[in-house]
Amino acid sequence: MTSGNNGASTPPEDDDPFGYLYADGQANGAQPPSGGYGYPGSVNRVRAVGERQYGQQQPAAPHGQVPPQQGTYGQSNTHYAAPETFPGGAPTAPQQPAYSGGNGNGRGPGPNTKGLLIGAIAVVAAVVIGIGVAMLGGDGDKDSAGSDPSSTPSVEQSAESSPSASSSAESETDLPAIDAKALRLQGGPVTASDVKGAKADGGVYVAGFNQVGAKVTWTVDGIEKKGTYRLYVRYGIPGVDANATLVVNGTANSRPLNMENFGKTPEGDWEKGWQTTWANVNLTKGTNTIELACNDGNQCNANLDQFSITEDVDS
Repeated sequence: MTSGNNGASTPPEDDDPFGYLYADGQANGAQPPSGGYGYPGSVNRVRAVGERQYGQQQPAAPHGQVPPQQGTYGQSNTHYAAPETFPGGAPTAPQQPAYSGGNGNGRGPGPNTKGLLIGAIAVVAAVVIGIGVAMLGGDGDKDSAGSDPSSTPSVEQSAESSPSASSSAESETDLPAIDAKALRLQGGPVTASDVKGAKADGGVYVAGFNQVGAKVTWTVDGIEKKGTYRLYVRYGIPGVDANATLVVNGTANSRPLNMENFGKTPEGDWEKGWQTTWANVNLTKGTNTIELACNDGNQCNANLDQFSITEDVDS
C-alpha cells in the first residue's frame, strides 16, 4: 500500500523524464508530463497567498485526491484576499506618527532653537563687556604710571636728558683750532720740520722758542658766548719738562702752562717727545687773543705743534 497518489505510471529511476523531447524517446513511447511540473504525474501543491496558516495543523487531502491547484494565469484566485480585507489586517494608507510633547513652536520634538539663540547672544554680550572692562582698566594703569612722580624715567627719557657724544663732537669741531706755524711769531721763534711726528700740515712746527722774549700769538674769532673754555696745546720736548706763560686778552694766568714729560720719554729723543697739555681760559664773546710767551723763570725748551679750544667739561 502507498500513501497518496503518485500518478498513473511511475518512471523507472533510469528513465529520462524529458525523453519526450527527443526522437528516440518518443519512439519508446515517452509522453510529456501532465498535471504539474517536473516528473510525470507529480503533484502540484501550490497554495494561494494567505491561505497557509502557520502554527496550525493542515488538513490532509483525501486519499487519491490532489489539493486545490492555483488558478489559471491572469485570473483571480478565490482563495486570495488582500491582507487589509481581513480583520486586523494592515492599514490601507500610511499613518503619520503621533508626537508627544514639543518645543512650543508647533514643530514637534527637537531642540528649542529660540532658547539656544538667546543663550548665544547672552554669551557674546558677556565677552564684549569683559573686553571693554579690561581695556578701560589697562588705560587707567597707564595714566596712573605716567602721573606718578616717583616713577623712574625710561631709557629714552634718560637718553634725551643727557647730551649725546655726537653733539659734543659737533661742538668741538665748531670751536677754533690752528696749526702753530699759522701763529704770529715774535722774539725769535721760527718754523721747522726736522723732527718727525708733528701733526700740523706738512709736519711743520714752531722751533726756537727756548729764549726769553719769545712769543706766539693766536687771535681767536667766533666765540659765541662768554665763558670758561679749555685750551689744548700739542708740544714736543726732548724728554725734559718745560713750561711757558699763558696770557689771555692781555692778562697772564697765575699758573704757567705745564709742558711736563707726561709720557716719560727718554731724554734727548725729540721724535718720541710729542705730547699734549691743556689749561682753562676765560674767553669773551666774539674775538679773543691768546699768547704763549717765554718769560723769565720759564723753561721753554719745547717745539709747538697745534692749538685748539673746546668747551670746559667741568663747567
